[in-house]
Amino acid sequence: MADIFVGEKHKEKEEVGSKEEDVLKEPKEPEKFHTKVEEDIKKAEKPITREHIPGHTHNPLSAFDYFPDNIDFETRDREEKIVLFLRRHPITNLKWILVTVLLVFAPFFLGAFPLLDFLPGNFRFIAVLGWYLGTMAYILENFLTWYFNVYIVTDERIIDIDFNNLIYKEVSDANIDKIQDVTYKMGGVARTFFNYGDVEIQTASEVPNFEFAAVPQPDRVAKVLQDLRIEEEQEKLEGRVR
Repeated sequence: MADIFVGEKHKEKEEVGSKEEDVLKEPKEPEKFHTKVEEDIKKAEKPITREHIPGHTHNPLSAFDYFPDNIDFETRDREEKIVLFLRRHPITNLKWILVTVLLVFAPFFLGAFPLLDFLPGNFRFIAVLGWYLGTMAYILENFLTWYFNVYIVTDERIIDIDFNNLIYKEVSDANIDKIQDVTYKMGGVARTFFNYGDVEIQTASEVPNFEFAAVPQPDRVAKVLQDLRIEEEQEKLEGRVR
């Protein structure tokens, strides 16, 4: 009886060992590589987690917004997700702001000189009023040009919107899979200190070259574009292209 008991016990050990070998022999599925942008896209789907993504902001005057809220454009597809919303760095407005300050205070300084004394009082008032109306037009033109000249990066393409005036704008776009090369440039003390520069994008589309001029964090913009290219290639390999 003892020999039979040992034999059965040994047989059970062999069965357990064979099962363990079968488990070890089972091929494991390769782990999928996830880019930083892909992880952030999943976080951005939930408003709670989106708030904690670095670079996300609710400031309507922001020049760098990562996964922005309440941003849309005419040709956007229903499932297309906006990853980046960019403008020129606010420091680039300093030049016309300084000119505006001079224009505002110029009449006070010019009043010390008898330039308009030959005009009647009412005409001098009209001249000063016209001066300030021109100054307001100068402010409005420069602000609108900065505000509406934007660069948009989605999970499918890049869009460059050039706002020239109130009645004319030019929109260019290219698919992410058409991007061939991305480079960024930062030169000078001001650009290095305030962390902004130019991002140049070479594509195989109808518009061969795109330039995101004077945008904040150009290194991060280039990294986002690189991750989107990788993600687009993975989608093609897995047959997930929309």
